[in-house]
Amino acid sequence: MASHKRMPRLDAINRSLAKKGLSLLVRVVDRYAPDRLLLFALNFLDHRVPNRLIALAIRGVEKLAPRRLRSTAIAAADEYVPDEVANSRKVCSVLAAVGKYIPDEIIPPESAARWENLKTKFHIPKLVSSRHK
Repeated sequence: MASHKRMPRLDAINRSLAKKGLSLLVRVVDRYAPDRLLLFALNFLDHRVPNRLIALAIRGVEKLAPRRLRSTAIAAADEYVPDEVANSRKVCSVLAAVGKYIPDEIIPPESAARWENLKTKFHIPKLVSSRHK
């Protein structure tokens, strides 16, 4: 019975810490990260990182991270990420550039709706084919 009373308190603490931490991260990125550096990093990811390496990373996540962990991470991102993050042009650009490589096959079925919410919130485009032909 005691664990049920502590769970809402822990949830509130986790939500508060996540909101404060992510808000601070967004302010730091918006203020101090130059546009040219972000553009360079995103172009480097798109043009210089081989598709085989991206596919290898995706397969590694699929094998090493259990479905429950992936589902929990998606739920936490959907619930805890404050609107300030979604309103940040720089942070949304980085999340969209990285998120477009996440294929829908590795998203657990129980998290499909939350994943769609995140894709809409952060303007993540459809998957760019990263499978090596």
